[in-house]
Amino acid sequence: MDGRDLVRSMKAVGSVGSAQGLRTVRAAWRRRRADASGLPPRGAERARVPGPVREVEPGPGGGVVRFSRSELQVTVAVNGAVFWGWDGAGPEPSYALIGRCPEPDPRAVLEPDKDGGWRVVAERVTVAVSRHGAVEVLTPGGVTLRRDLPPRWWEPVGGGPARWMQRSEVAADARFFGLGGRASGPRLRDGTYRLWNSDPGRPFGPDDDPLYVTMPVQLVVADAATHLAFHDTSWDGTVTLREGEEGAGSGHDRAGTCELRMDGGPLRCWVMVGTPARVLLAWASLTGAPALPPAWALGHHHGRWGFGSEQEVRRIVSGYQQRGLLLDAVHLDIDHYDAHQVFTVDQDRFPKLPVLAEELRRDGIRLVSIVDPAVKAESGNVVFDAGTDEEAFVRDGAGRLVRGVVWPGEAVHPDFTHARVRQWWGRLYQERLAQGFSGFWHDMNEPTSFAAFGESTLPRSARHALEGRGGDHREAHNVYALCMARAAYEGLRELAPQERPFVFSRSGWAGMQRYGGSWSGDVATGWPGLRASLSLVMGLGLCGVPYSGPDVGGYDGSPSPELYLRWFQLGSYLPLFRTHASHRAGRREPWEFGADVLEHARVALVERRRLLPYFVTLAHLARRTGAPYVRPLWWSAPEDRSLRDCEDAFLLGDCLLVAPVLDPGADRRAVQLPRGRWYDTATGQAYEGPGQVLVDAPLSRIPVLARAGAVIPVRGADGGLELEVWAPARGRVGGGLVVPDAGDGWDEPEVERYVARWEDSRVVVEREGEDGLSEPPHPVRVRGLGTG
Repeated sequence: MDGRDLVRSMKAVGSVGSAQGLRTVRAAWRRRRADASGLPPRGAERARVPGPVREVEPGPGGGVVRFSRSELQVTVAVNGAVFWGWDGAGPEPSYALIGRCPEPDPRAVLEPDKDGGWRVVAERVTVAVSRHGAVEVLTPGGVTLRRDLPPRWWEPVGGGPARWMQRSEVAADARFFGLGGRASGPRLRDGTYRLWNSDPGRPFGPDDDPLYVTMPVQLVVADAATHLAFHDTSWDGTVTLREGEEGAGSGHDRAGTCELRMDGGPLRCWVMVGTPARVLLAWASLTGAPALPPAWALGHHHGRWGFGSEQEVRRIVSGYQQRGLLLDAVHLDIDHYDAHQVFTVDQDRFPKLPVLAEELRRDGIRLVSIVDPAVKAESGNVVFDAGTDEEAFVRDGAGRLVRGVVWPGEAVHPDFTHARVRQWWGRLYQERLAQGFSGFWHDMNEPTSFAAFGESTLPRSARHALEGRGGDHREAHNVYALCMARAAYEGLRELAPQERPFVFSRSGWAGMQRYGGSWSGDVATGWPGLRASLSLVMGLGLCGVPYSGPDVGGYDGSPSPELYLRWFQLGSYLPLFRTHASHRAGRREPWEFGADVLEHARVALVERRRLLPYFVTLAHLARRTGAPYVRPLWWSAPEDRSLRDCEDAFLLGDCLLVAPVLDPGADRRAVQLPRGRWYDTATGQAYEGPGQVLVDAPLSRIPVLARAGAVIPVRGADGGLELEVWAPARGRVGGGLVVPDAGDGWDEPEVERYVARWEDSRVVVEREGEDGLSEPPHPVRVRGLGTG
């Protein structure tokens, strides 16, 4: 017995409470024993590298290059995406991809290159393979964007998965982004990042890593071009990044480096090259279009672990209504369950939940339910009994149920990597719909299983179906939440076919945007937590997950009025705008922080409602193009190095620049502007970019600037759609896109395109159509006049 683990066991019993504490101790030892017996010892290993080229076999879009000890498949697709896989690895099967892989580019052919290597030349990219297995991605002009050195494998002598390492070089000026939700980002500094979805077990800040959503997805921004690299394996691993340095040493640049080390799985990679917009479009075509939320989900949500009863929910809603505060959804946490058991309701505290849901809906407020994957392992629990009959739960190598500890106590977990189990689980949401819920947030789905020591998840030896291939938790862990989201989304599509499913998840993996979005999880209350909130949203957006947001105010503790207000103001411009906290934390209702905060929060809520048509438009554009709502300032100008390093402001779509206040006591802040004219939306003052300007940021608002020429759909005073137009600079033409939407359902509305220009002494706004220009069908309000 490890003495340190014994100490942790004693602390767990003392701090968590005798019953649950003892369970976590038993669970930790049970997990350790399961892995000791269920996973073969690694033992001696053989190192292997590809060796020299022996032969090639041309094929569609590229071909196969055979080395003495491995082979490499290279394919360039018609959309310009590049795939390569070692040791016979192809693009499928893959949890990240959706549908069929893009067709190979018939014009891309494998041909001899210098020094005994080979290359594939396509319209948007060139891929060069050296005679020893280095893979280089170049622009059509011949500039190297990424060079993967020959990989190395370590194979157990007695058989089993091979560990592998891939070292890559990028341009000296390149900056790294992505890798899922990272609190320290969005730009990733030098360091090692783990690829293993993890519940930190406590409120987190910028220094905590890994968190709930990790992805082997890197977005690399350099002068020559932007590229996205996705290493398609769900196994545990690490990514070590080091930025380059220009003019280092004797005047030569030092390349940036990335070293990927994985515990198993295929060594295969996708690379997409181009502008950020083109890269994210290619990524969405590969991994699936983001789910389209119903319009109400783009409003303001309020939740708490600890509402406790129908009376408490009514009290909170009444508080919003009496104070004239806008509210679109109320979230119920695990305390509305019967003894924390999923798909149940505590009838003593919520005796008429469907009636409450209907009352709220009549007032324009939806009810959203938490859903945990853990099922109480007790006969008589309807879900446990049904799942047992269905053989739905994860088992070990001997066929025994794998038991963990979660909120209901001893618990089992469905194996969402089995299609039959996903279908069974998806049907269970009928109970939630019958209770009146309109949306669902998935929690504890890393998956988390409490343990007094060691990892708080299932044993790595636990067996999973993996779509019939079979395997263990080492491969299934990172895709567990992704598969759970799929089960819910597809189940809701069948149960309520006329409505868009609303699902967001604490954990996930590449492709999770197909089924919904994410939220920050338990972000710590404090100014660092506020900054981490923005990092997570921006980082996830650059990995293809456009819909996310934090717990406004932080999950724990009691924010000061100033911190709460600044968080609230930031949240009002993020896709998921939700106040939420732990039952041990202070309140999060705006009126709990004083009259000034209440009034300023009311203004933020009114502005969010006014911008709802813009958020709806951004949601539709994200679905069609993969572009996130929240974008880094360099989105349209990645060659601007000053913008690459700016992490405290963001673009909301193409039209608005939001500069939140992230430090205490600030009433002014510096804002880095992209090129062009920008208007302060509060004062109308015009600023010229590129460059840095100092902007007022009183406690009543955060700086929001509109791009000159922007056409923004907003909600008018009568509730109808109105076009807010910011005057273009003289001699320039502006414009914007509008997607009018009924709020729910599956109709594909037409994208309306508008242009704005000066004509003599006035700004003219016209709609572009197949028949030319015409008058807009919506009222137009022009702002920023007198500054041209």
